Amino acid sequence: MTPPLLLIDVDGPLNPYAAPATRRPEGYGTHHLLPESWVARNAPTPRSKVKPLRVWLNPAHGPELLSLPYELAWATTWMDEANTFIGPRIGLPELPYIAWTNLFGEDADGLHWKTRDVVAWAAGRPFVWLDDELGPQDIEWIAAHHPGPALPLWVDPRTGLEELHFAALREWAEEED
Repeated sequence: MTPPLLLIDVDGPLNPYAAPATRRPEGYGTHHLLPESWVARNAPTPRSKVKPLRVWLNPAHGPELLSLPYELAWATTWMDEANTFIGPRIGLPELPYIAWTNLFGEDADGLHWKTRDVVAWAAGRPFVWLDDELGPQDIEWIAAHHPGPALPLWVDPRTGLEELHFAALREWAEEED
């Protein structure tokens, strides 16, 4: 049987970017990263003048995610750069990723710009989507438009993934098995 998908956003779930800047969450390491997409977003500033992103990552998250009965994939603005900058720092192998069709775009129905692509990418397979920007309209739209089981799971960007999220992931996988 094909396992359900676990679609992982980086900023928020893995990188609690909204935590107070002077209070790195326990268990997290600080990384200063300069992905090419960030350099491009800061154009025309020369690469040498672009301030790297401060990213907090917890190395325990990779093994814990891998222990779950899911097929992991990136659902992040980092796209393929998550395999270079994020995965290796937390012990994840190279993962497939969603290539967004309308990065940061407006949605006519008020959905998050990722929502339609997430559902299309899942292609009817059961999935859990970890993200810090999910709203009620996204959850309702997914329920109405995705033919399989789905769990959009909001993660507080001040805390990142916590045990309650891992418990919910284990419980949902057991229910879907």
